[in-house]
Amino acid sequence: PRSAGRAALGLAPGGALPFTGSDRWTAYELSWLSSAGQPCVAIATLEVPADSPNLVESKSLKLYLQGFCSERFAQPDEVQTRIARDLSTYAGASVDVVLADAAVSRDAAAVVSDLEPLPSASPIDLDSLRIAVDRVPAPDAALLGTRSEPNDRSDFETTYTTDAFKSNCPVTGQPDFARIWIRARGARIDPESLLRYLVSYRDHAALHEQCVEAIFCAVQERCGPSGLAVAARFTRRGGIDINPQRHTPGYAVSWPQRTLRQ
Repeated sequence: PRSAGRAALGLAPGGALPFTGSDRWTAYELSWLSSAGQPCVAIATLEVPADSPNLVESKSLKLYLQGFCSERFAQPDEVQTRIARDLSTYAGASVDVVLADAAVSRDAAAVVSDLEPLPSASPIDLDSLRIAVDRVPAPDAALLGTRSEPNDRSDFETTYTTDAFKSNCPVTGQPDFARIWIRARGARIDPESLLRYLVSYRDHAALHEQCVEAIFCAVQERCGPSGLAVAARFTRRGGIDINPQRHTPGYAVSWPQRTLRQ
């Protein structure tokens, strides 16, 4: 249940959420058999809505998809329909599933359906900053701050990125690495404070989706942007990458592209 992680953020079960969005998964190791027994392969893109009552636990999804390896299907559409049906049942909301033929291109980025152009404005690369960072035991929103500049406008927008984000899986203890992308309108987040805050997740154990929602809520509360979008592109484990994205309702953005590490 998503309610478990959201309760820690002060979000009441059944109450209005401060964000909308989805969790986009890419499964690179999907295989099944044709009616004649010939192996088939595909890349599956799954999209779970952020307002679904349940999220999908990644290890269970890997084992579930592995179960298709010895099952026969007459057409790929049957595989797609089965996965969509099963995941929708457990998520408690409609899950979109798209299968891409892995043979169409050797470049996975060319066949995944969720790619969109990067924002036109050059992002602030947090990894280029040279600052002292104290190690903290848990994420600390108090590290966040803003700064103002002459002639700031209410519609001012800035994008911040880091490739150095790390948290830990609460189930296995394994490290989870990601590129974090944050776009804010109407608030100039202090880059050094944002980097320090994101580094505070380094020893934190939480699911990918929970990390993104915590970052969204912390930035919204401490910095007060009129529009906010937070996306994470986690590197794959077990042949699957997870890409949660949350944004202020009505705040339209172009989500970041797949990274080289993915």
